[in-house]
Amino acid sequence: MALLPIFAGCAGGLGGSTPPDTYGLSAAPAVSGQRASNRQILIAEPSALKALDSEQIVIRPSPSAIQYLADSQWSDRLPKIVQDKLVQAFENSGRVGGVGRPGDGLAIDFKIITAIRAFEIKADAGEQALVEISAKVLNDRNGEVSATRIFRATAAVTGSGNAAYVQSLDRAFEQVVTEMVAWTLARI
Repeated sequence: MALLPIFAGCAGGLGGSTPPDTYGLSAAPAVSGQRASNRQILIAEPSALKALDSEQIVIRPSPSAIQYLADSQWSDRLPKIVQDKLVQAFENSGRVGGVGRPGDGLAIDFKIITAIRAFEIKADAGEQALVEISAKVLNDRNGEVSATRIFRATAAVTGSGNAAYVQSLDRAFEQVVTEMVAWTLARI
């Protein structure tokens, strides 16, 4: 398999090695949707399994194996990056009265609860990025979940090298965010 030289295990050497390339995700897209200007929403930090709850970029050489992209990392833990980009996307929409994170002091109407199910390069599927995030809209006034959905997108890896893998993840994530924000706005 041609990808094997770019994979790294969980334990990396700390000696005099070159620091890894650090990546973030693009600015959150501006999403349109129904206006809910009298609503305030809280974006909780997504839950994720330990393999995804880190700064490491996941590669799956087979359905049951997890490796990490060598010499590369996210700029923060993946759940923090996803949370930040979701907040930005709702802010950029201009469709809600307020959006924030826990501790921001909002009198919230709805919580958006997410779980990162996949955020990886599937090397066994023709080098394809896969992003899958489940979302729940929780009415904070009565504690009821008013809607739930799983968002999934793929993007082919175009080009070569670590930057190409991250760019494909970025494209798949942007599609998930766009769909998630529009769906949420229609339900609050």
